[in-house]
Amino acid sequence: MAVERNVLGGELEPCGTDPVTGFYRDGCCSTGPEDLGSHTVCAVVTADFLRHQRQVGNDLSTPRPEYSFPGLRPGDRWCVVAVRWLQSYDAGVAAPVVLACTHERALEVIPLEALRAHAVDVPADPRSLG
Repeated sequence: MAVERNVLGGELEPCGTDPVTGFYRDGCCSTGPEDLGSHTVCAVVTADFLRHQRQVGNDLSTPRPEYSFPGLRPGDRWCVVAVRWLQSYDAGVAAPVVLACTHERALEVIPLEALRAHAVDVPADPRSLG
């Protein structure tokens, strides 16, 4: 299997395991042909981002056990759909992004400059991003 790359050209790093994220629920923003939504952006979700996504019909806060989805809280790291992240970016409420954990395929939808503008090192207490 080929090594998956991040938007910086390096090896894709894990995004999050609490909760376990990724289209394949492996902790990484890995992607493949069955990932039609392109869950490739490793975002550190904020209250504003979650509120905006709920307003546009993408409720990321409510648990959906049938999809192994725990529901997100501010500070959680989650592989979000690239077009959804871009939608929040255009609305001025983009979530911070961990570039080393964001799959290069996100660049098919989002300019690298937009991702870089929201790049973040995850703080010791990510819940402070609420």
